Amino acid sequence: MLAPLPVDIHDFMRWSWDQIAMYFAELEGRPLTDANAAAWLTDWTALARRLSETRQRLYVATTVDNADLAAEDAYNRFLDTIYANQEAANQRLKEKLLASGLEPAGFEVPLRNIRADADLFRDENLPLLIEEHKLVREQEKIQGAQTVSWKGEDLTLVQMMPRFQGAPRAEREQMWRLVFERWLEDRDALNALWAQMFTLRTQLAANAGKPDYRAYIWQKNYRFDYSPDDCLRFADAIEATVVPAARRAYARHRARLGVEVLRPWDLGDGWFGRPVETQGATALKPFVDVAELIDRTGDVLQRVDPTLGGYYADMREAGLLDLENRKNKSPGGFCTDFSYSGRPFIFMNAVGQHDDVQTLLHESGHAFHVYETNALAYFQQQDVTMEIAEVASMSMELLAAPYLAREQGGFYSTPDAARARIEHLESMLFFWPFMAVVDGFQHWAYSHPQDAIVPEACDAAWAGLWQRFIPDIDYSGFEAVRATGWQRKLHIFQFPFYYIEYGLAQLGAAQVWANSLTDRAGALAAYRRALSLGATRPLPELFAAAGARLAFDAETLGRSVALIEQTLEALAGQVD
Repeated sequence: MLAPLPVDIHDFMRWSWDQIAMYFAELEGRPLTDANAAAWLTDWTALARRLSETRQRLYVATTVDNADLAAEDAYNRFLDTIYANQEAANQRLKEKLLASGLEPAGFEVPLRNIRADADLFRDENLPLLIEEHKLVREQEKIQGAQTVSWKGEDLTLVQMMPRFQGAPRAEREQMWRLVFERWLEDRDALNALWAQMFTLRTQLAANAGKPDYRAYIWQKNYRFDYSPDDCLRFADAIEATVVPAARRAYARHRARLGVEVLRPWDLGDGWFGRPVETQGATALKPFVDVAELIDRTGDVLQRVDPTLGGYYADMREAGLLDLENRKNKSPGGFCTDFSYSGRPFIFMNAVGQHDDVQTLLHESGHAFHVYETNALAYFQQQDVTMEIAEVASMSMELLAAPYLAREQGGFYSTPDAARARIEHLESMLFFWPFMAVVDGFQHWAYSHPQDAIVPEACDAAWAGLWQRFIPDIDYSGFEAVRATGWQRKLHIFQFPFYYIEYGLAQLGAAQVWANSLTDRAGALAAYRRALSLGATRPLPELFAAAGARLAFDAETLGRSVALIEQTLEALAGQVD
């Protein structure tokens, strides 16, 4: 009989594959019957959670310091010596479960997902998947090393943003040129990296017997409830209902700025989205340091829901927040799951902007999903798809919005809280078209494999989609910056086809928000109920549990757009 698995995750993290393999072998050799299925799944879960947390802890160590060679070596060693073996061993357990014909209660959706995984699995893909992880690290290192010199300071591109937003227009243009010229310096390196990734992914799909990578990733991401055609229909709905609303918002900002056209340096992030402040208003300054961001966010979340606030306090106490931006830190923000410990970890790059508040609220929604699913018995029941995961995060941004004022425990005066909410709601209008560009580019790329490895073709495809969905920003003289925008979207490199989820989830979250305006307690109860279901129900049922509908049509989207525009009009009166 095997000894119990280590209780301390750090002890387990020192195990070799030979030690781990014995536990897989015991599960594979144990008879599987209706009488012992629950115990068998429980033991598999105990092993799977430890392995998942090991991998995530090793990965996190590489993101918090890209220059930590020991952390990178440890992560790569895990990939090389354990990951592939683990995947092959998991495949044998999946096949054993499927061959048994058993269907444990509450395991219907995980079983469907296991069938999909088993169908895709190929031994020859394991080294390719390891190589893909390593290529992702290369992209992170390229972006993590990007700095510019501004007024005697060596700054990351993220650190340039707060300076950009509060500067006069001529100075913004200077900073914008500096930042995006720095991006273009990496153009050839990113083109070469993309070609490697794309070729590898095409091979993954071919090995799995799929016609293209889109078909492969559709199954890998468990997209059983909507199709590529639904995504294209959603893009048409965005063009019909959101683009006109976004253009109305851009027109208001042109009037405030007193300009005939908006240039990219008129936008708060220098790329797409909400223009900078005008009429003497400075950019919102929600906090002076990360400690204040952590404190005030805790107060806000306690007002939203004491249980959710308690989850956040637990993370804070356990040191599971790494929020400040610094050199050699990976870009972006994420929440990951330390599955064995039953706790999440939030990573981001705060520099003192309102976007940092939104990001922390967003990632906290993901974190709450982890806590709410801890009661589920089996690892596979917690393996939620990204669509409902993003409903958890985007809904939290909207549910927390009424508490952004200081009198409610938040960050701002009442007028500035209204400004913050205006920024958020306008950003939703600006985001849906951008999402359509990112998703549309990936549909194009993976259905045109001969063209997608040609940088000029990628640039042309991106530029065409940009003109369709975001026509109001004048890039004259800077067409190369616009055309290479796909290189700046890390999801295209790191998480292929992971972007439609944001668009669908934003529509789901808008419906949760609409419900909260008439029954706040009921909307929060439904939100938590949906999160607690994990992956035990099909996606449309999870949306329904949250009080929303998984939708792709212009009518449903149009109702949310109308609510956003009505709320923007009401909030404008609180600012003036």
